[in-house]
Amino acid sequence: MMRSRKRRTFLALAGVATTAALSSAARAQVTRTPLNNMPDVIRKLVGDKPINPGKVKLDLPPLVENGHLVPLTVSVDSPMTADAHVIAIHIFTERNPQPEMATFRLGPRAGRAQVATRVRLADTQNVVAIAQLSDGTFWSDRTHLIVTLAACLEELPA
Repeated sequence: MMRSRKRRTFLALAGVATTAALSSAARAQVTRTPLNNMPDVIRKLVGDKPINPGKVKLDLPPLVENGHLVPLTVSVDSPMTADAHVIAIHIFTERNPQPEMATFRLGPRAGRAQVATRVRLADTQNVVAIAQLSDGTFWSDRTHLIVTLAACLEELPA
């Protein structure tokens, strides 16, 4: 009986210690989420072509309580004809573990150049949407988003 009580006490204390250690590790990761290599990834996509501001509208709430499901809508001003249409819409973030969050492939049969989804965001950060048009140009919009409770807790390799 004495051995059983000691064992239960030990297991209870070990559980509390593990929970406290995990909780402080998670908080430490949230507070020091480093920037990723978003500019390099964007440069690989566009090469030496300029990224023009305009034509793209990135719609995100400016403040979210929880980064787990953040609504995001991107629309591009394009006639979506065979001669002039959006080829792709790319979404980038600067503090998520992976800088390129999503790529949506479109064509003239899409009807309109608009996508909507929900994303996970690691921290307060800038989000960038880049549209690649059929004439070879790139257009973008950027927004700053404040996240009070982060979603992605994976650390980037040093």
